Parts: sequence; structure tokens; C-alpha cells
Amino acid sequence: MPVDQIPEALPRTQAHARPDSWSDLLVVGAGPTGLACAIEAQKAGFKSIIIDKGCLVNSVFHYPTNMVFFTTPELLEIGDIPFTTSLPKPTRVEALEYYRRVAEHYQLHVCQYQWVKTITGEDGDFRVTATDRHGAIHDYRARKIVVATGYYDLANHLGIPGEDSGKVFHYYREAHPYQDTDVVVIGGKNSAAEAALDLWRHGARVTLVYRGAQMHHHVKYWVRPDIENRIKAGEIAAYFNSTVQEIGSDHVVLLTPNGSLRLKNDFVFAMTGYHPDYDFLRSVGIELSPEQHRPVCDPETLESNVPGVYVAGVIVAGSKTNEIFIENGRFHGKQIAAHLKQTLGGGGKTDGRNGS
Repeated sequence: MPVDQIPEALPRTQAHARPDSWSDLLVVGAGPTGLACAIEAQKAGFKSIIIDKGCLVNSVFHYPTNMVFFTTPELLEIGDIPFTTSLPKPTRVEALEYYRRVAEHYQLHVCQYQWVKTITGEDGDFRVTATDRHGAIHDYRARKIVVATGYYDLANHLGIPGEDSGKVFHYYREAHPYQDTDVVVIGGKNSAAEAALDLWRHGARVTLVYRGAQMHHHVKYWVRPDIENRIKAGEIAAYFNSTVQEIGSDHVVLLTPNGSLRLKNDFVFAMTGYHPDYDFLRSVGIELSPEQHRPVCDPETLESNVPGVYVAGVIVAGSKTNEIFIENGRFHGKQIAAHLKQTLGGGGKTDGRNGS
């Protein structure tokens, strides 16, 4: 980009940087909310770059292969692009196709497989360092930052012996490899219920272990009677008010209301939930509330206590990850873009798409 096209608000030293290394807004996280933030910023005339340590909408990609969303397609839409499907509720595969299409339509500048390590500098001149999967270092500069890192990358661990063995999974993809095996599913919410049902229907011998007295009330209304009927019929074994105490190479040890129990076991799916990367938020200087780890931010603009750094998506809710989903997090981009116009002015002319 020619020197005379570098925005005046940016330090002149950036004239010597790579054309794609600076932006008005750098978004950390290429999930639906991160994409929506970049889109709304571009519509307002600002150049944006998105960086993600995984692929585009990495969390959606890691959902179970045959997953069906709980919500209807129009509630997953971003960027005013219709989400069309022949089904009442869209599938994971359809969502991946939709978000790819949106990213292509807006020509979003997405840097995949780059892990943001540090964010330094100050409002108007942030410096971002990321490493890629080959170990190469990438440097960026931006006037504003959005942290939209979600929570699905970090599983809640049990902290028990054997949890780090190769037979334990915190993500569920599909049932085929587990036919004719003894499988334990830990948890009582949607992920656990759906995994247990799918495994049972594909020939696994399934035992469900949950610390609660019954399946959680958040289980989808069409899934709950299915799992409860399978348990009642004895087709899926279930231990409530129980916990897994140890995971061995060929067994698990449970603590039940009736005492300790050792079960033959081949694989364990610990569907125990996930949490945001609190350490990364703190490294940026973002303050978190003591109990729920909610980032300190303006509820109207979503600007954090660090001037020029915004938070968006599920991380706004801290540990209460069931408060914000794609359905409401997708609107955070409009709030942030409105504040960008107030603080940065009208931006350049990009007709809603990236461009120099």
C-alpha cells in the first residue's frame, strides 16, 4: 500500500510494514461472533484482520459430526446473509458451509492456524504477535482489538488419575469407532446425552455417570425423553449422584451412593463442559470479576477496562457460558462498530468489504 494511503491515525512507521500486517481492527477469534465483528467494522469503513489458532469457525468444526443445532437458521445469521436450509434446524455441515460463504462474500481477511501470544501497546497502536503451526512468528499492528475467543477450546478437567490417557476424550465426534466397546460418558447435559444415545445406537455398551440426581433440565426437549427412556429400559446404564474417581487402562472406578464400583471400560467421554481462556484475557490486562470471571467492560460498547480492547461473544458472560450463544453474540459486532465510528471517525471507503 502506498505511503499516502496509510491512515493518518496510524503511526507513520507502519508505512514500512507489510500491507496486510496492520488494520483498524484486529479480531482474535474467527468464530461466528468474530466474523460478525469484522463484518460490521468493514461496513463502517474500517479495515479488519481476523486471527484464529484453528480454522474458520473452529468451534463449529469440532462439534459432533452429525450434530443438529438447537436453534433455527435465521438466528445463526450474520452480515445480513440469509441462512437457507431445507430442515427446521440446521446441521453442523450446513453451518460450516454458511459461514464459509459469508467469509467469502465479505472477502474477510482471516489468518487461520495462527495463535495470538501477546497483545501490547496502547489504544490506537496495538502490537500483536502470533505464531503459526510451523513455529514462524507473525507481527501485526492495529488501532483497536476485539477478543472473541469463545470457550470451546478449553475443556473442564476432572483432575483424577488417568484423565490424561489416550482413551479419554473431552470432545465427541462420531460413534463408529466405538462399536462393541465399553464406553463411559461423564456428564448430564446435552453433550453427554447426545453422545450416549449416538454411541448406544451404533453398538457401544454405554454407561452414563453424572453427579446430579437426574439429567439436567437444560437437555433439549426432544433429547430428554429419549435418554430417559433408554435408561429406564436398561439399554443405557446410568449412575446418578456419582462421580468417576479413577480411569485405568481397562476399567474405571466410580463413587456411587452405594459405595465404590469398578467397571470394565475401553473409552471415556468426559462431557464436562468448557471455559474461556482466562489467562489470555488477564495477559491482555482485562480485569475479571472474582466469582464468575466476567470481563470488566462497558455493556453498551463492550470496551473492556483496557482502552481500545473490546470483548465479544460468550467470553462476555465469563463462566456462565450458557448465557451467550451465537444467537445473541452475533449482535456484539454492531455495538463495537458503533463505538468505532465514535472514536475513529468514519473510516475509509471499502464498500463493506476488505480492501486497500
